[in-house]
Amino acid sequence: MKQSEELRTMLRSIDHKSYPAYKSLAGAYHFPGYTLFIDHVQGDPFASPSSLSVEIPVKAAGFPLSFYSSHVCKAALEDHLTRILWKQFQDFNFKAKGSGKSGLLSVSRCGQEILERSACQISDAFITARFHVGFPAFGRTICAGELEKILFDFLPKCVEQSFFYHRLNKKAVEDTVFLAEDQEFIRNKLREEGLTAFIANGSVLPRESGVSDKPMKGSVPFISPKSMEKTFTLPHKGPITGMAVPQGITLIVGGGYHGKSTLLEALQNGVYNHIAGDGREYAITDCTAIKLRAEDGRSINNVNISLFINDLPNKKDTSRFSTLDASGSTSQAAGIVEGIEAETKLFLIDEDTSATNFMVRDEFMQQVISRDKEPITPFLERARDLYLQAGISTILVAGSSGAFFHIADTVIQMDSYKPLDITEHVKSMCQGRTAPKTRASHFEVPMFTRTLSPGPSRGKESFSQKGERRRPSGGFTRPGREHMKIKAFGKDGFSLDKENIDLRYLEQLNDSEQTAALAYILRYVLENLTDRPMTFRQIVSAVNKAIEKDGWAAFTFSYVPCGLAKPRTQEIFACLNRYRGSITK
Repeated sequence: MKQSEELRTMLRSIDHKSYPAYKSLAGAYHFPGYTLFIDHVQGDPFASPSSLSVEIPVKAAGFPLSFYSSHVCKAALEDHLTRILWKQFQDFNFKAKGSGKSGLLSVSRCGQEILERSACQISDAFITARFHVGFPAFGRTICAGELEKILFDFLPKCVEQSFFYHRLNKKAVEDTVFLAEDQEFIRNKLREEGLTAFIANGSVLPRESGVSDKPMKGSVPFISPKSMEKTFTLPHKGPITGMAVPQGITLIVGGGYHGKSTLLEALQNGVYNHIAGDGREYAITDCTAIKLRAEDGRSINNVNISLFINDLPNKKDTSRFSTLDASGSTSQAAGIVEGIEAETKLFLIDEDTSATNFMVRDEFMQQVISRDKEPITPFLERARDLYLQAGISTILVAGSSGAFFHIADTVIQMDSYKPLDITEHVKSMCQGRTAPKTRASHFEVPMFTRTLSPGPSRGKESFSQKGERRRPSGGFTRPGREHMKIKAFGKDGFSLDKENIDLRYLEQLNDSEQTAALAYILRYVLENLTDRPMTFRQIVSAVNKAIEKDGWAAFTFSYVPCGLAKPRTQEIFACLNRYRGSITK
């Protein structure tokens, strides 16, 4: 490994040379307190910035072992350190001069949720931080003095102020870890207590605006109905009381603009932990929950939707249903079956974004269109068996049809953003009314045997480790080979070569870095896991094992980039399901 002064010497030797001479700097350099890696050098000052990383020995960083000994604490600490580094970079961003992206200093900008990111990872031996730097130039002529300023002045200050415990606000670090432990305590209690979700009294659920996920100022704090209150004694915060949503079928009803969708959005985002001050720190949902909706035009590949759709006029087999342009009802039916395959225990549904004919058929419609002419078995008639036979609860926002009252175990009315438990009142009203058909026959959980088709011919290869540059944190530089090209489109999706994967309706993808990670994961699957038949569950299991064993290095090649955030298992399934490559059974 080279010393930092060797880097300084190399920098000065290429000053005023053509921009490609910067590529000679790639490698590892020892600085006081950390090692700097120049992983990738941009092609010119207007291209995507260079990728750099630093490794700080854990012992030198000085954080108490208890702060990163558990998975949830480690993720919270990594998130906290990433936020600090981002703030540090703001003081030096573009302070070095030049053309294009010269002088840029950037790292992942975290949102309200705590996500595991490639920007910062803590192992037993090292804290690894990854970030981007715009290597300075005037035109396409290297300005080494400006890069020297970044690497030898700006960066050491940022690293010192971000990753060494004695330099940080110890109370803020401790509070971050303690909050994560309290959140995990509640999450673990949900299954033990037969609950799907918990929202603490005093939570702030409304968001600032459609483009800001920060809490809305002056909004009505959440207060649980007394009949649904439950108190947990958390390890650090102590007793906390809030609304406990039981397993089963729960309806959220109320007039327009009274907070139904706001409550559902809090529940769908409750699969993630949130930072202090978000207002939803103690809004916790079963971590496997899936938000379902109609997705007109999505692809469906060999999904058994016969629980909901049968006897199509064109005689198409719905036990192995495929289409490149699904209707609202078929897409929602496929979403439920795919959710079962992804082992969810909770469906979250809003009537407003659902296919009406899929959710319910009223009595008059059934009289006009006889049962033998309607291929759809509505969700109303399957929801009870989904819970009783598959163990999957449902939380449904209902605004137009009263039919769902007849199958509800719990009914919550939102009244001016205040929840009211009207379960008993609704049940008494139902007794005086004729119930619609609420149970369909022949409920059977499908067998999940779908396999992904082989990837491109340039797929799996074995690599010699000769000449690989191993790093203490794991990962290595592999010999070159051609891979499927990735292009991300924010949170909406990505492309692999010429194949577009549309993820815009996956409402629980909260960060574009999760979408980018899904692109890397799908490429890994197509290039490495399709040489033999594997079911989707086997594929996702293999992906999760690779993450656990090798982290991000399993899906990347010459270096691990900044800008990836771990998606949930449910979103990995959803990504595979939206890949339009052929699927066989």
